[in-house]
Amino acid sequence: MTSLIPGAAEARSGPPASAQEQSRSPISAQNQPRSLVSAQAQPGSPAYAQAQSGSSVSAPAQAGFPASAELRRDPTSLLELRREAEKATKELEDATKALRDRQAKIRASEKELSNKLRELQAADRAFAQMRQPLSDIVGLLYQQPTGGDLAGFLSGETNDATLQAMADVTQIVAERDLILAESSRLQAEREKLAAQAQELRADRLLSEAQANAEIEALRARSGKIVKSLTQALVKLGVKVDKSGQPAQGCNPVQVGMSDQFSNGLIPKAYLCPLPQPGSELRGDAALAFISMNEAYKKQFGKPMCVTDSYRSLAEQQSVYYRRPGFAAVPGRSNHGLGLAVDLCGGVQQFRSPQFNWVEANSKKYGWFHPKWAYVSPFEPWHWEYDPKLGSLL
Repeated sequence: MTSLIPGAAEARSGPPASAQEQSRSPISAQNQPRSLVSAQAQPGSPAYAQAQSGSSVSAPAQAGFPASAELRRDPTSLLELRREAEKATKELEDATKALRDRQAKIRASEKELSNKLRELQAADRAFAQMRQPLSDIVGLLYQQPTGGDLAGFLSGETNDATLQAMADVTQIVAERDLILAESSRLQAEREKLAAQAQELRADRLLSEAQANAEIEALRARSGKIVKSLTQALVKLGVKVDKSGQPAQGCNPVQVGMSDQFSNGLIPKAYLCPLPQPGSELRGDAALAFISMNEAYKKQFGKPMCVTDSYRSLAEQQSVYYRRPGFAAVPGRSNHGLGLAVDLCGGVQQFRSPQFNWVEANSKKYGWFHPKWAYVSPFEPWHWEYDPKLGSLL
């Protein structure tokens, strides 16, 4: 397939592939993956030299985040652009989700740490209450003149009071040892929790910095691909709005947004115009149709002829009453989903060269002729896009 992006052909190494090969070959098979870090390497650096030679340069991967930061050769066909835009969006979504998951785990760890700190504070208060009686007893002993009841023991005399005093001293020493041990344990726990808090905060900052850097790189990659896709669509005759951009619906990363609308009620901003004036489809269907249209032009020397594409609910009702038996019940037509076209220019004639070509080649682009259209009602002009089939291309 001819390159749709100026200057892209020069970046391609080796002989150009055929249109059929390019439409079938996945990006990963055509290009050797390289790290996004290579794309940012400066000339003269080892990373730059490795990038130029095509060798792999792995970016530091943060645990829990997708290893998606790869440098790929810029796509050169509409199919490649669409696939790369979808892939870049998926990688961006995965990286963002990984960051959110990581942040959730960090918040859970911080909550657990906060609970431990509260428990430690409660233990400190209980420890203070436990040591207070011992402090009072020791204070009383110091206040006793000439050693109190211990004076008799020190002079060699023993009686009940002296023995009781000795027992009290032994008890006080034992309690003191327990308090000292508890104090050491609490101090060790404080130090441990402080280290955990510091490590947790450092880990959070590092994780967020690495994840944000990857997300920004993926966002830049996605933006570059969408811009290239826009330029390719303009080159193929797709009309643009006043800002110079195709309709929002042409962006493959916005395709899912059209699913929120009912059949026949998709706003114009969520549809992608075709090169054929007045025709629109859902983004992925439109991009696939435009690619098929280019191949058709090479075969027959003119673009495909389209009589009908997306139909609003009002248009479905009009067609339903004007052509009974040849139109789906309003609100149930694939035209109302932006996933069907009615063709002319020879395709509408069963077993014409144009019909046979579309029948033989349409599935390469995600399009097909439904079984019912062969027999009941017989509609050789009606063709539909299968998003599942298209996603496999």
